[in-house]
Amino acid sequence: MQEIQTQRMPTGIASLDPILDGGIPPGTMTLLLGEIGAGHYEFVYSSTVNSLSCMIKPGETEKVCPAGIVYVTFTRLEADVRHEIVQSFFGDGVTEGIPGIRFEDLSDQYFDRSIVPDTWYSKSDTLARLQKRSEHANIFLRLIQIFDAVAPGSMVILDSITELATQSTLPNFWNDLAGFLRGVQRFAKTKNLTVYLLLSKGIIEPARETELEDIADAVFLFRWEESTGSRRQRIMYFEKFRGVMPHLEEHDLVKFAVKISTTGGFEVSNIRMVI
Repeated sequence: MQEIQTQRMPTGIASLDPILDGGIPPGTMTLLLGEIGAGHYEFVYSSTVNSLSCMIKPGETEKVCPAGIVYVTFTRLEADVRHEIVQSFFGDGVTEGIPGIRFEDLSDQYFDRSIVPDTWYSKSDTLARLQKRSEHANIFLRLIQIFDAVAPGSMVILDSITELATQSTLPNFWNDLAGFLRGVQRFAKTKNLTVYLLLSKGIIEPARETELEDIADAVFLFRWEESTGSRRQRIMYFEKFRGVMPHLEEHDLVKFAVKISTTGGFEVSNIRMVI
């Protein structure tokens, strides 16, 4: 039991993991809440790329590696995400490791009830699409199947919760989403999953945004702030981190400047300010 309690799953971000005593506690569901362009996507991409490197060359590192990486998309093409990751980082092994990500595309379930033409998102024939609709395919049932099939100790990324949350005008959809995420928060601990939820700040109602923050084990907030010379600076806050926040506050480690580059990916530097 003590081993489980002290174990950490690295984020893969070299400038952050030492601050977290090696990474994130197993079974943590983390909400990455970000202003547009402030760095929450780059955080996920850097974590994914560096975790892939760990998985490809396990003998060259003493770090814990994810058992697998599952990237779930609701509207984005798999090829688009892969291309963006490769174009963002020029580090060795990025292209080699990309096939190691298992993508799950839920666009069929997402768009089936929308005005978007079937031919824009589905490759199945008309009969198959009509049959699928008659069976009332549910996006949450598909997500449950994905989580059930994930290997223990894996990393799971949901890109993005924003796309689901904006469907909250549908009958009972918000209650289903909140209930599902509460289930994921619990289920992640039974399989020691590292779960990242991407959410763009300011798009859904503040009360619902706060509810999602309450459900998550940890909330990393990414935002822009004005710095010297009227320049904008990306900032990352630990807004919430169950079981870890007291240790971070003891050392004034809750607010960081963020740097993003093609060679280092997502990097943080300590501002040493408690907020």
